[in-house]
Amino acid sequence: MSRIWRGKLLLFGRIMFGVAGVLLILSIFYPWWGMTLVAPQYPEGLRLLVYPTKLGNIADMEILNTLNHYIGMKEVHAKDFAELKVIPFALIILALLSLIVTFTGKIKYGVIAAGLICIAGVIGLFDIYHWLYDFGMNLDPKAPIDYKPFIPPMVGENQIANFHTSMGFKLGAYGLGASFFLMVIAIWRFKDE
Repeated sequence: MSRIWRGKLLLFGRIMFGVAGVLLILSIFYPWWGMTLVAPQYPEGLRLLVYPTKLGNIADMEILNTLNHYIGMKEVHAKDFAELKVIPFALIILALLSLIVTFTGKIKYGVIAAGLICIAGVIGLFDIYHWLYDFGMNLDPKAPIDYKPFIPPMVGENQIANFHTSMGFKLGAYGLGASFFLMVIAIWRFKDE
């Protein structure tokens, strides 16, 4: 372990870290997660996109909040998600750490960067689950329509009344995953022996 910790990356490994850093920055500008609801009255679908800095499709979100009221689900507002203020700074720090690895080639910084992305990913998955659980399980019992509490899937499809919903990760999340993958491959395969 100490040999790896003190090691250096080969040029190709360093380039991979540079690409990973660019992907981290680019992921800030693309949605990470989203959902689409389709019903007879909304055949074009209502969409909610979650970016690392904001919630997208505000017009659809207002309609969704109105519809959610009927089953007792609380309204969705960007101001309630403190994560949206923290994530961009975390991404910039990780991107800078990736660029440090690109220029220095020091594996120890690469291991730290990959480890931090892994930890952040686990926290992010838990955070999405927490919000889905909170919105689906804490329905207002005084809502106009009595609906059984439920946990929307993080990825996949389900049926809520006459709405068919599809949820899943988007381009920004794939960029984040690709950056982690590049870091791990660079550390594993492209190091000085």
